[in-house]
Amino acid sequence: MAVSNLLLLALLCSMFAYCRGACAEPDSDTEAVAGKGFKLGCLSCKRRSEVTGTATVQWYFRGKGEADFYHIYTYNEEGPTIESDNFMDRVDWNGSKRSPDIQDASIYLLNVTFNDSGTYQCFFNRILFYDNYEYSTTVNKVVHLTVVAKATRGTASIVSEVMMYVTIIGLQVWLLIEMIYCYKKISTAGEEALREAANAEYLAIASEGKDNCAGVQVGE
Repeated sequence: MAVSNLLLLALLCSMFAYCRGACAEPDSDTEAVAGKGFKLGCLSCKRRSEVTGTATVQWYFRGKGEADFYHIYTYNEEGPTIESDNFMDRVDWNGSKRSPDIQDASIYLLNVTFNDSGTYQCFFNRILFYDNYEYSTTVNKVVHLTVVAKATRGTASIVSEVMMYVTIIGLQVWLLIEMIYCYKKISTAGEEALREAANAEYLAIASEGKDNCAGVQVGE
């Protein structure tokens, strides 16, 4: 029994450790509001977290209606470099910090303009270090950004809010039904208790009457 418990504990610990080390790659938001800041998300998780590595990140941009991409930003061990005058003083690093093993290459655009609408490409140039060799790989992520004058609510947000209200109303209806059911159950139980008490009292009276009759007969 003790051995099986230890094995179960080890399995649970390994599962929790794996969950803590898990990495997700959600898509970036794609709608920015003019005059405000906006985070361009770019994540690339390593498939084996125990393997050490380094990565450099490059961002490219192609404006709406333009044919070619041009280099706007670089991040490596030495820090960030803004490569384009169009984005000078308007880009901040918002990704992995204090580690050359970059997995989050998100950047933050300041004071977004309508000219920032277009397609952004994020490139991870990663080197993985194994015992006897190094492996280089490149990962590319694409973000299609639209800049609007005023924030609009997305379909997912509207559906989430509707589902929230439906859930609240459903819970209230369920609670009301439970209350009615419990009330009827308690009422029925009370009536049954009253009937049982009345029957017991009637039987007690009847029994007492029989005893009195028997006593009278014996006296005679």
